[in-house]
Amino acid sequence: MMQSLYTASTGMLAMQTQIDTTANNIANVNTIGFKKSRAEFADLMYNTMQYAGTATSDVTKSPTGIEVGLGVRPTAINKIFTEGSLKQTDNQLDVAITGRGFFRLELPDGTEVYSRNGAFKVDDNGTVVNSDGYTLVPQIVVPPDATNISIGTDGTVTVVQPGQTQATQVGQITLTNFINPSGLHSRGDNLYMETDSSGQPVEGTPGLDGLGVLRQNFVELSNVELVVELTDLITGQRAYDSNSKVITTSDEMLQTTNNLKR
Repeated sequence: MMQSLYTASTGMLAMQTQIDTTANNIANVNTIGFKKSRAEFADLMYNTMQYAGTATSDVTKSPTGIEVGLGVRPTAINKIFTEGSLKQTDNQLDVAITGRGFFRLELPDGTEVYSRNGAFKVDDNGTVVNSDGYTLVPQIVVPPDATNISIGTDGTVTVVQPGQTQATQVGQITLTNFINPSGLHSRGDNLYMETDSSGQPVEGTPGLDGLGVLRQNFVELSNVELVVELTDLITGQRAYDSNSKVITTSDEMLQTTNNLKR
């Protein structure tokens, strides 16, 4: 059987992975805090028929050798944590991170997760939560009679209440950073979880120790660039098509071989 059939099939599978990754990026072009992914590949093993440097005579050696590649394989789908554009909103609880860091949230079972989506709300108890009701950590409770909420660039949360002339601090938003954010596990719902590859979470005050600062009344948009993704989609489609043509050509060559004796 011709090796090119299997080699081209690995190319088709690899391009399918790239197209799937690109499709997910495009689907989330308007998702707040979404970070795009990039598929990465490596060539497979080689069928070595002659090693470079093999003697071809008493005084000469082969300068290159003969090595035939066996295809390609996906090696990683890497999250790209570049910053997205900021969009101004009218919600006092919308907070964007300018720079490095993640918001820390707590799931109902106590599991801690991390997110760049700062579109926060308050629940029926006044606790600051995300759109799915997961609590922001450290917990912040907004008084029910608060007339104004202010969030500083350092994460200080203050409110103004009726009858008071000065704002009252009700909490402090912290940020968490990882030495390798690309190693975080994508859980869905704009949430990430710590893994052995991400490193330990390091919590700190916004604006200090390399962490970003906060911008109230803004949200961070997706960092997906449609022009780039559409270009990747076209190149992936063409590569997929080219690999399918290799399979067709190999099949025709086999058919020619089978027709030699009739």
